[in-house]
Amino acid sequence: KMNFNEFQQECTRTANPNISRQDANLNWALGIAGEAGEYCELIKKHTFHGKDLDLDSAKKELGDVLFYVAMAAKNLQLSLEEVAKANLQKLRARYPRGFEEGGGIRNNDKDNDGC
Repeated sequence: KMNFNEFQQECTRTANPNISRQDANLNWALGIAGEAGEYCELIKKHTFHGKDLDLDSAKKELGDVLFYVAMAAKNLQLSLEEVAKANLQKLRARYPRGFEEGGGIRNNDKDNDGC
């Protein structure tokens, strides 16, 4: 088994150490968008073009998204475990009884991110 923090640490092995923190923020953000787009493309082709869903490719694309999320968090000096725990806390507060039709509890407009 691998935990989030081990994964995040291993990811740093392939990060360019010669770019500024600001450039790294942009690099990781664009990486998330690009890899998420590649995953979306697989789903689109499966759903609307009748192609088989290639689970190996889907796994690789989701792994790439996870890599960029891990590196974005690290660049912000956040552990991936912290990010995951904060998200679970937010979801538990929003959906105290689990999924609900019509969405969960919203505390304010800034928290309205669709999750």
